[in-house]
Amino acid sequence: MKKFFEGGYARYVLPGVLVQSMLIGGGYATGREIFSYGAKFGAMGWISGVTICVGFALFAFLAYEICRIYKVYDYKNYIKQVIGPLWPIMDVLNILIMTLLISVMAATTGSIFAQAGLPDILGSVVVVVVCGILNFKGEKIIEKFETIGTVLLYLGYILFTILVLAKRGSNIGQVFANMDTSAYDGHVTVGLCIWTGILYIAYNILIIPTSMFSLKRQTKRKETLISGIIAGLLTTIPWFLSYFAMMCYYGDESVVGADVTTPWVEMIKGVNGGTWLIVLFSIVMGWTLVETATGGIHVIIDRFDISREEKGKAKMTDAQRGLVTVVTLTAALLLSRVGVITLIEKGYSLLSYGFILFFLIPTLFVGGYKIITYKGDK
Repeated sequence: MKKFFEGGYARYVLPGVLVQSMLIGGGYATGREIFSYGAKFGAMGWISGVTICVGFALFAFLAYEICRIYKVYDYKNYIKQVIGPLWPIMDVLNILIMTLLISVMAATTGSIFAQAGLPDILGSVVVVVVCGILNFKGEKIIEKFETIGTVLLYLGYILFTILVLAKRGSNIGQVFANMDTSAYDGHVTVGLCIWTGILYIAYNILIIPTSMFSLKRQTKRKETLISGIIAGLLTTIPWFLSYFAMMCYYGDESVVGADVTTPWVEMIKGVNGGTWLIVLFSIVMGWTLVETATGGIHVIIDRFDISREEKGKAKMTDAQRGLVTVVTLTAALLLSRVGVITLIEKGYSLLSYGFILFFLIPTLFVGGYKIITYKGDK
């Protein structure tokens, strides 16, 4: 097992697993983000999905290659390579987005617990406790936990999608035959779909640094390129499974609509799979929510550790790590009471523009230039 986590899997696949584990949580896991950033466009929503896939693959490769060239494996030293003295701005944006992401995890878990007849606050507490324990255990445990979670998630998504397609698959043909985009209140264009995909990439771009601690094993450009492509695919295959499942119910606003918090729950109810299917969904989604919250906390803790090491100090003690975890999760829990839809529609969109300006554009142009002009080992 140790050799497995240090060999080809670690160099090519693991970075993408960590990125996917961070991304597919909260609104993504429930299907809410898929609706907001693609499925609401109906027959043209796939364009947003392709944009997201290509975008994540491109920026994962660029980031991984910069990390390899300059041997920087944390977001602070990485961002210094692409925006120089402006890096403190990314500190603020990073902490805000990570806190927001964790709050979405807590809100979503609470929503799932509530639908199962349990107190919603219990779901939030579960996320807090489990991700706190994982961060105390360290990076190796996180890698293994998120690898298992990826397998579980893919099996779950494939099963749920097959069941929905078997029940309502005929509706997909009607949606595409009629070029139905009725769930969106406005005119849908190719440009709008692409821009929506870019916005989605922008506010999620900070998931890429969550995998940087695993990049020390990469020594060749071939490895960063292939792992970047794999990261793009791993993050969007579940996106497309959710998208096609939603097309089975497109037009039914009680299942796939602007006011539906957890579309996947409604779709699963629609296939009459019984309580066992809802329980299975809750387990799969719960695991992904913990993965995302764990990754968010790990990025913040890692940021503090890097800063301390640069000042010649030891890494944080367990007590200090616990304090950072408690403070961050408490802030996230308070935010989670706002609700999933509000957090996704308002909070993410506002932060997207900051990441476009201070991460996405510099990574593309400054990072791209440094990679092209690099004369060392390729």
